[in-house]
Amino acid sequence: MIHLNWEERDTKKIVECVHSDAQKFIVHNKLTPGKHYDVKNETEEFYFIMDNSNRIGGFYKNYFKELK
Repeated sequence: MIHLNWEERDTKKIVECVHSDAQKFIVHNKLTPGKHYDVKNETEEFYFIMDNSNRIGGFYKNYFKELK
């Protein structure tokens, strides 16, 4: 039940959004290219970040580049 307190968890790393051009999903209203996001959790395929709606969202790693 890790998802219940993600918003209060420590940041694991910081990533920068490099694009929001998705072919299959709508992400342009949740991500802003050039903006930095705090990673709260991570899997092989996804970063779980606080997106533009101030909620936790899971996004493919190919939308980001790691800063720290």
